[in-house]
Amino acid sequence: MSKKTIQDCIKDNLESYFHDLRGAEPHAVYDMVVNAVERPMLEVVMQRAEGNQSKAAEWLGINRNTLRRKLLEHKLIK
Repeated sequence: MSKKTIQDCIKDNLESYFHDLRGAEPHAVYDMVVNAVERPMLEVVMQRAEGNQSKAAEWLGINRNTLRRKLLEHKLIK
């Protein structure tokens, strides 16, 4: 049995989302998906990096200042 990729999981969830709309027009799908994925990604990476923002930023391939801004936006730090 093969494992589902992250992309497969996101696609499946989007298909369910559109199905649940029952023909209603979606709104701000891009922001919804980015917010749904970004927060748990930051939580897991920060946990695995043991709170080390420099290490987490490196793993994510983003600047440390960008990481800090995103952590603040998601209220993951004060």
